[in-house]
Amino acid sequence: MTTDANDEHGTAGTYVAEGQEFTRDTNYIPTRITADGRDGYPVEPNRYRLIIARACPWANRTAIVRRLLGLEPVLSMGICGPVHDWRSWTFDLDPGGVDPVLRIPRLRDAYFARFPDYPRGITVPAIVDVPTGQVVTNDYAQITLDFSTEWQDHHRDGAPDLYPERLRPEIDEVAELIFNDVNNGVYRCGFAGSQRAYERAYEQLFSRLDWLEERLSKQRYLVGDTITEADIRLFTTLVRFDAAYHGHFKCNRNKLSEMPVLWAYVRDLFQTPGFGDTIDFVQIKEHYYVVHTDINPTQIVPAGPRLDGWLAPHHRDELGGRPFGDGTPPGPPPADERVPAENTVPGLGV
Repeated sequence: MTTDANDEHGTAGTYVAEGQEFTRDTNYIPTRITADGRDGYPVEPNRYRLIIARACPWANRTAIVRRLLGLEPVLSMGICGPVHDWRSWTFDLDPGGVDPVLRIPRLRDAYFARFPDYPRGITVPAIVDVPTGQVVTNDYAQITLDFSTEWQDHHRDGAPDLYPERLRPEIDEVAELIFNDVNNGVYRCGFAGSQRAYERAYEQLFSRLDWLEERLSKQRYLVGDTITEADIRLFTTLVRFDAAYHGHFKCNRNKLSEMPVLWAYVRDLFQTPGFGDTIDFVQIKEHYYVVHTDINPTQIVPAGPRLDGWLAPHHRDELGGRPFGDGTPPGPPPADERVPAENTVPGLGV
C-alpha cells in the first residue's frame, strides 16, 4: 500500500483522478532475497527487518506467511502506524516515533538510503537490510513466495507448504484472477474517478465474488485441500470487506456477511492460528477513513460493524481438507507483536 497513490506530487489525501479509472502502479523494487544471494542479498538470519502496517492488506499477507512458516526468530518485524501523510509511513507506534532497530522515524528514510531520488510511493510491506539501513525490496507478491521457497532452511518444524510445486500453476492462475478483480478491484471501486469506471469495477468485483462463492461451496480451500498462498491473498481483502470496503469504497451490493459461503470461508481462516491474530480492526478502519480525505473529507471513522460474528461456528471442516496438510499450527505470536485485545474480536485470545 502506497503513501501517495495516484498523486506523484504527494498531495495528502489525493487518491482519485477525476474522470479516470484507478490504475495501480505495479512497478516495485525487483531485488530479491534468495538462498544463493544472486541479487546481492542472501538469506541470513537476523540480517533483515520486515516492515508492515496492520492496516494494509498487502503487508498483512507477509505477516501471515511469516507467522505460518515460523520465521519470527530469524526475521524481525517493524510495525508502522495506521495513518500516514504524503511523505511516508511512520513509526509512531514506537517510543519516540522511531523504529527501535532501524532507528528511523519514517520508512522513506530506508528507501532514500538506497535510492536517494526514489520516484515512486513509499510502500509497505518492505524488507530493509539492517546493517546498511537500505530497503531491499517492496515487491509484496514476490516476498511471500520467497518466504516459502528461499527461506526453507529457516522454516519452523511443522511449517506448512503454502506454495506446493505441483499446484503452483493453479495457485498462480487463481491468485491473478483474485488480484485483478478482488484485491485491486475494491480499490478500483473506491478510487474510481467516474461513474462509468466505478460501475465497471463494481460489476467485475461482484462477478468474481459470486464465482468464488460457487467455487468454495464445493471445497474448503481455493486450491487443493490445504491452505495455500491463494487463500492468504484472498483472506486479507475479505477480512477488510465489511469494515472498510463495503462503505468507504462503495462496494455495497451486499456485505460479505450476507454471502454465506464466503462469510463461512473467511471465518474459517480467521479462526485459524496465524490469520485472525494478525488483524487489527481499529487500525484498519482508522487508516482507510482518515487517510483517504478526498473520499472521506470529514475523517470520521465509523463505529461499526459489530465484530461478534467472527468466532461463530463455520462448519467448513465438513468439506474435508486439512488446514496445514502434514504440518502443524504455529504457536502464539511473540508478545511484542500481539494485536491489542481492544482492537480485535473479543475472545480471539491473541
